[in-house]
Formats: sequence, structure tokens, C-alpha cells
Amino acid sequence: MNQISAVWGLGGPLLLLVLAIGRLLPRAIEAHAFEFSWIHWLAFIAILLFMAYSEGYKGFQVSYSPRVAARARYLLSHSTPTRAVLAPLFCMGFFHAPRRRRITAALLVAMIVAFIVILQRVPQPWRGIVDAGVVLGLAWGVVATAILGVKALTAESFEHDPEVPFEAGSER
Repeated sequence: MNQISAVWGLGGPLLLLVLAIGRLLPRAIEAHAFEFSWIHWLAFIAILLFMAYSEGYKGFQVSYSPRVAARARYLLSHSTPTRAVLAPLFCMGFFHAPRRRRITAALLVAMIVAFIVILQRVPQPWRGIVDAGVVLGLAWGVVATAILGVKALTAESFEHDPEVPFEAGSER
């Protein structure tokens, strides 16, 4: 059960990222049906660079992906029936995590939903330009999470903290 929980815990967030890419990519491609002026190209390049760094590198590679991978590894030896069923939510930090992590996870979801609602009102090609940046960041996240996840589940050691509260009688 532990191995299935760990794989499910890692696969769930990866599936969410891939589904998000699948929804956004057509809009990003659609933007290129419009004729870009220099301001569109400038915005396109700036948003790609910004999203690659802020979402891809800082958000995923440095923060989110190592934690998801570490929590998936934690499930290899600390799975429970609840954690097994809800492994993706566990790995994303929605429960059995420090209060600050749970609040951050909930606020991040709320912020993403708000951005989605706002961005739906933005006309093309601007919406597609922003979506292209988001797709780049999400794709970076998929790669970072997959690589770190495989490493976490197969390596002898994994140095990232799973951020789980101490349990009496158990080791991390």
C-alpha cells in the first residue's frame, strides 16, 4: 500500500499540471493567429522570462516540486488509509502539514482560481500571451516534479523536508 500511495501522491499533482497545460495550450497557440505588433512581442518575451523564473524555477523547482517529492517519499514508510486515498492532497500539503503550509496551499488555490476568473475577461492576443507564460511555467513544473519525484522514490536518500508534524514513535 505504501508504494501505491507514494506513486498516487506524486502522480495526482502531475496529472493536475498536465491537465492545466492541456487546457491552456490551445489558447496560447490561438493568440498567434493575431498579428503581433512590437508591444505584443515584447510582452510575450517578458512574460515567458518572468514565468519561467518565478513560476517554473522559483515556484516549482525550488519550492513546490521538492516538497511534493519529499512527501511522496514520506508515504513510502508512513502511509495510512486516509493518506493513501488522499495522497495527492497530502503531497500538495493540504493536510498533515504545518499550519503555515496548509494556509499557503489553500491561499495558492484561491489565488489561482481568481487569476483564472480575471484572465477569462482578457481579450486575445493578451490572454494567449499570458497563457503561454503559464504553460511554460507549468511544463517546467511537470519536469521538475517528475525528476525530483523519481529521485525521491528511488534514491537511497532525499535531502528535502516533507514538512510533516512529528509523530510519536516514528521517524521521517
